[in-house]
Amino acid sequence: MEITNVTEYEAIAKENLPKMVYDYYASGAEDQWTLGENRYAFSRILFRPRILIDVSKIDMTTTVLGFKISMPIMVAPTAMQKMAHPEGEYATARAASAANTIMTLSSWATSSVEEVASTGPGIRFFQLYVYKDRNVVAQLVRRAERAGFKAIALTVDTPRLGRREADIKNRFTLPPFLTLKNFEGLDLGKMDMTNDSGLASYVAGQIDRSLSWKDVKWLQTITQLPILVKGVLTAEDTSLAIQAGAAGIIVSNHGARQLDYVPATIMALEEVVKAAQGRVPVFLDGGVRRGTDVFKALALGASGIFIGRPVVFSLAAEGEAGVKKMLQMLRDEFELTMALSGCRSLKEITRDHITTEWDLPHPRPVPRL
Repeated sequence: MEITNVTEYEAIAKENLPKMVYDYYASGAEDQWTLGENRYAFSRILFRPRILIDVSKIDMTTTVLGFKISMPIMVAPTAMQKMAHPEGEYATARAASAANTIMTLSSWATSSVEEVASTGPGIRFFQLYVYKDRNVVAQLVRRAERAGFKAIALTVDTPRLGRREADIKNRFTLPPFLTLKNFEGLDLGKMDMTNDSGLASYVAGQIDRSLSWKDVKWLQTITQLPILVKGVLTAEDTSLAIQAGAAGIIVSNHGARQLDYVPATIMALEEVVKAAQGRVPVFLDGGVRRGTDVFKALALGASGIFIGRPVVFSLAAEGEAGVKKMLQMLRDEFELTMALSGCRSLKEITRDHITTEWDLPHPRPVPRL
């Protein structure tokens, strides 16, 4: 079967992967309301296309923290990619580099910062969880810097792990032949079997619940790298993040895996963009599966988007070639959406190119598929 859109990779991944692994990647927290909403909310935004504009040349290039990339579509951090495919993060790094876009490596990768750097050139960010032992954090950040990573994406929505019931049912744990490679030498690379989620127990034991804004400041004392604060959903926290020295903000609800019944990220985006007042770039992750979704996020003020699950699903389906094809499909769809909306460059995408349900005086219900 020929794959014609990003969503089709999920069914193939489900066939290819052990249930425990597929469920880990696919599931959300508790009722999974936000998981569905992250996708569904995009359908509440409609286009106002402009016609008879010369769209024979479309420029999708953009700059993120000073780095020029081919499109505003980047790779979000997703953990333990070797569960999806033996080449794991190596394959993802090569695919992102081939697409001339940014890859974010997870703290909980099954390949180390050094191993990912060894795949060749590429612009890479490092996602950071703050461990109770700050020496571990300092060491990890220094290693990422030395390996040529260009920014830190600090995850701020996980003082504790969200309740992911599939992981509890499956007694999720990292397969024995894999380790969290960045922590291997620190005796933190393995996950114990528990009568719960092994990851939840690992987080409870290792991740610092006392993390606060002062730690964002502390991080700036140990690294010169710009810090993106990942997991912001409100105007209040946007202002605090900027005050604390963040170089950018990622509007994220952790793929709907933390607190259920938070809004879809696309619904929270505009509030954050308005609070940022152009002082720092705002990015979005969560629910992006189409080029139309990318356009909608940019029209609401995002500087770019990150994709998570489509990476691991395309990786599970077809390895590096799958991730490459997935990125190319999103790119092609986004280019087509720009052309059909009458936009020749990213700066031409404006709020006037969309209308949202919440713009209307009497929102009419959009039927849920």
